[in-house]
Amino acid sequence: LTPGGSNAPSGDLESAINSAFGSFGDLRSRLSAAAAGQFGSGWGWLAVNDSGGLDILATANQDSPYSSGATPILGIDVWEHAYYLKYQNRRPDYVEAVWNVINWDRVAAHYAAARG
Repeated sequence: LTPGGSNAPSGDLESAINSAFGSFGDLRSRLSAAAAGQFGSGWGWLAVNDSGGLDILATANQDSPYSSGATPILGIDVWEHAYYLKYQNRRPDYVEAVWNVINWDRVAAHYAAARG
């Protein structure tokens, strides 16, 4: 996560997102729901599964997609330390704000690396 870089996925990553989720908007809705809906501390993830496709996962605490054989390429941290000072108990507002600092060039590089 960082300001700068592309604001939306492109190239192979965009094609994979459209194939897996229908559109970037659908990915955004589903990943936001997974992150905001995680009970307690944890993460919302965009990950590459063992067959090379994309999945959305939510994990508790320090767990990661690696535990289920997937490779994370984007994580949204929903531990309270990530958002509480600015957003208090408004986790969905924090998750919405995260989309403003995703550097899709970096996510695409992680996607390419995960696919080998």
